[in-house]
Amino acid sequence: MLDQLLARAVQWSSLPRITRVQEQPDVLQARLLAHLLRRAQGTEWGRRYGYREQLSAAEFGRRVPVSTYEQLYPELEKVLRGQPDVLWPGCPLWFAKSSGTTNARSKYIPVTPEALQECHYRAGRDMLALSTHFYPQERLLAGKTLSLGGAHGPNPFRPQEPASQVGDVSAVIMAQLPGWAEGLRTPPLPLALLSEWEEKIERIAQHVLRQDVRVLAGVPTWMVVLLRRVVALAGAEHITQVWPQLRLFLHGAVAFGPYRELFRQLIPDARMRYLEIYNASEGYFALQDQPDSEDLLLLLDHGIYYEFLPADQWDAPDPRPIPLAEVELNRPYALVISTNAGLWRYLVGDTVRFTSRAPYRVRITGRTKHFLNAFGEEVVIENAEAAVAAASQATGVAVRDFTAAPVWFAADNAASRGGHEWAVEFASAARPDLAHFGAVLDAKLSELNSDYAAKRHRSLALAPPRVHAVPAGTFEAWLAGQGKLGGQHKVPRLLNSRDVLDAVLQTAAQLVGQVP
Repeated sequence: MLDQLLARAVQWSSLPRITRVQEQPDVLQARLLAHLLRRAQGTEWGRRYGYREQLSAAEFGRRVPVSTYEQLYPELEKVLRGQPDVLWPGCPLWFAKSSGTTNARSKYIPVTPEALQECHYRAGRDMLALSTHFYPQERLLAGKTLSLGGAHGPNPFRPQEPASQVGDVSAVIMAQLPGWAEGLRTPPLPLALLSEWEEKIERIAQHVLRQDVRVLAGVPTWMVVLLRRVVALAGAEHITQVWPQLRLFLHGAVAFGPYRELFRQLIPDARMRYLEIYNASEGYFALQDQPDSEDLLLLLDHGIYYEFLPADQWDAPDPRPIPLAEVELNRPYALVISTNAGLWRYLVGDTVRFTSRAPYRVRITGRTKHFLNAFGEEVVIENAEAAVAAASQATGVAVRDFTAAPVWFAADNAASRGGHEWAVEFASAARPDLAHFGAVLDAKLSELNSDYAAKRHRSLALAPPRVHAVPAGTFEAWLAGQGKLGGQHKVPRLLNSRDVLDAVLQTAAQLVGQVP
């Protein structure tokens, strides 16, 4: 069978590389850093920091500053406007545009040919190899992979050059897929790259209704919307009645825990499997290399050199990351990357913790700016998502989305306490007992986070969480109002300001006609 031959070919290409990543991490990273410095030595950046001098990793760390997107933007803007050899040799035509989850500004990340081939596509083949290796009996490549992505359009910085495009990273990748890979996926590009999200969902649902879909790939939030529409169009009770050979969901962008029960309801088949990927506009960082563990193998031979910033350095004026060899287990680190797209010691904003050093495996814990620490409780996204998942399971109602923010002490009330306020959108009209949901949420957070537990002790510093059930469609409406509907856009889970929560609650009130 052609699908089995293709599966073996992809495995032959990728599985030995994955083994090297597991067994030779330090060798691969040292070799990669030397390659990156050699390739970029003639660029403006490389000349500025002496890349021709064959820098050691330690000297590279001493000379080159750690940069946020905002700090690197003057150089990135030159690249966006078409100036060659600034950060990386040549002048890329494609840029991944993200909503900028640490601030309201859009980010534009160069996607060079090397980044596309040696990072995104290489990691994609690796995930394909692992999937077919884990589940050979399912013949995943005999059917279609249904992938959801965003859209792309002209580069606004180079309107005179139509070939230069910006868009969601998924759209950048899909628009340039090799023919053999494009043949495995659905829907066709004209539908997949539609920019109007509601039209896209409707037309894709109609197109895939009678196809043999065996794999799903995308963000859980938006995959739910599509699956529900397919079920409705088919007049079915659940998606397995539409696609009886559906066996795998490759998911990323948001933690899957809060969605697990929802997908179990949508796909009530014990043979359904889930594997996580960790990719972003800046690169494809990690993937799930064990079917029975949610830990993610850090990809060390895919065009990205890694350093890690300890939590006590996140707000330091002169941050000092540590190399891979010095990381410790179960401590939070912010990712610092140097890439074959010209991002040098770039602070991504994502945070991880290591669960293994041999090989190096991580779990995503959140964002350096997305956490609740208004009262010293230090609640990170990983804590919140695990607590929501526990409350969802305890109350038997799946969660569609959520966000949380502080409740501040009242200046005119000496007895007031701080706390957390949550807006939760449930996946069905049935609502759980919110008091029970909040109690389980509170208990799980206390179990996971000793700082939170200390603040909650006898409610002396923190009051119990306040939970609101918002109407169906609230978070989509809020995203639409921000111009961020679809693609990789997502609602910030935790913020130390109330801006997002108050806007979401206002949107919820508008949906039920309660705005004064």
